[in-house]
Amino acid sequence: MKLCTYTLDGQTRTGIVVDGQVIDSGVPGTMIDLISNRDALKPQLEARAAAGGGVPLASVKLEAPVMRPGKIFAIGLNYADHIEESKMGTPERQVWFTKAQTSVNGPYDPILIAKGTMTNDYEAELVAVIGKRAKHVSAADAPNYVAGYCVGNDATERLTQHATPQWSLGKSFDTHAPMGPWLTTADEIGDPHRLGIRCFVNGEKRQDSNTKHLVFNLWQQIEHLSAAMTLEPGDVIFTGTPGGVGAAMDPRRFLQPGDVVRIEIDELGHIEGTMQAEA
Repeated sequence: MKLCTYTLDGQTRTGIVVDGQVIDSGVPGTMIDLISNRDALKPQLEARAAAGGGVPLASVKLEAPVMRPGKIFAIGLNYADHIEESKMGTPERQVWFTKAQTSVNGPYDPILIAKGTMTNDYEAELVAVIGKRAKHVSAADAPNYVAGYCVGNDATERLTQHATPQWSLGKSFDTHAPMGPWLTTADEIGDPHRLGIRCFVNGEKRQDSNTKHLVFNLWQQIEHLSAAMTLEPGDVIFTGTPGGVGAAMDPRRFLQPGDVVRIEIDELGHIEGTMQAEA
């Protein structure tokens, strides 16, 4: 099932995407409210999806599936080719940073180049959304705690990122966490470690890999994070980016106003944002 957050006639609600239509979920509140009660709501959602109707997908504005996650965590250096191009060793331990809630962006919204910055970059990533409270979860049990998956761009301002050992500031500029276009539920995807992932800038392929190449897989990531903190419904995990980022090119190629960044993941769809100078 594909669950979305959409705006129509000034109202933002959750819906189900079926055959190019958006069917209202009938569930009050946000996506977090929906996935918090996903087991109880599943028969209602399936019945609405089967009944059809709705409005054309093209007539709504798709928002990030989870517009205000409680937590956004992202793992660094998690594909071998990205580690190699970054000229760093394979980490023995998982490398984590956070992205601010205010970096969340819709799947087709402009991505801002902040005033005074000039080293904006893209990072195609598989994004997982937690479906229920998770604490001290084993890797073997971790699949039971994922609500679903979407496409993400861990947009980054490189000079800010590397100005200090802590990366979070350079990863948290406004609009620098586009996600979507919807949340594909975990039962529809099965094993997420088999999905092709690609990034294009102005139609030129820059990244092309598969989630089977993750150094630390998603289940290990959830085990590691939940040992430190309680993960809650709607929390978001960016699982890492493959090689091909602009900062690693020779010469380096950073994003400019007007550049169009498109990211695709098999079975999940695509997101696409145009770079725009901040007013």
